[in-house]
Amino acid sequence: MGADSHSLKALPAADRPCERLWRLGPEALSDAELLAILLHTGTPSASALDLAQRLLRHGEASGGAVRFLQVARPADLAEVSGIGSTKAARIKAAVELGRRAAAAEVRRSRIRCAADAAGLLMGSMRHLEQEEVRVLCLDTRLGVLGLEGVALGGLNAARVEPREVFRPAVRCSAAAVIVAHNHPSGDPAPSQSDRQLTRRLLDAGRLLGIDLLDHVIIGDGTYHSLRDSAPQLWQLPRNRSARI
Repeated sequence: MGADSHSLKALPAADRPCERLWRLGPEALSDAELLAILLHTGTPSASALDLAQRLLRHGEASGGAVRFLQVARPADLAEVSGIGSTKAARIKAAVELGRRAAAAEVRRSRIRCAADAAGLLMGSMRHLEQEEVRVLCLDTRLGVLGLEGVALGGLNAARVEPREVFRPAVRCSAAAVIVAHNHPSGDPAPSQSDRQLTRRLLDAGRLLGIDLLDHVIIGDGTYHSLRDSAPQLWQLPRNRSARI
């Protein structure tokens, strides 16, 4: 089979990823089509779209296609047949630009509900392999002052101390915080330890004069708000023995 049969130019013009992006917008393209645009060229035996599909299949075998692109090292990507160092560098550069754009969006945001917080954090937290605790620091008008990771755990739990959670809030003079962590299983249903942590953080926040507005658990494309599901926690009397 000749090289021309593996070129994207062999496709009808309307079916080529770049032309589809211009005509329909990037949101209309599949993961493979978007990745093919980044790869730009194929090999003598595979088009850029073929390589993209190969890379995504490799990612699926590693626990998730898009997650693999996020967490893989350039060397991991380059090991996939047909990718090589230049294409791997393009992919990681695009992922990093996306991460930076998301971080800039966080700093411009205003959080009015759990869905707003989940929307900001879902993309960066839904595919994490370990539990991670992050804190959104908010001003008096609920604008985001900053976002900081404060704890990293194993597959099932992250050890969290209130002093670590509130340290970035104190540093930036935040009026309130929203705490979020992910469940690597993809199921955001809270555990008993999640509820206990929420109670401890509420007590510590009251002592410091910094409101804990919510504790949001990020799953795979879904989330759970403890403020919505367990409002009684926010009505408990202050525990004066809380450790900070």
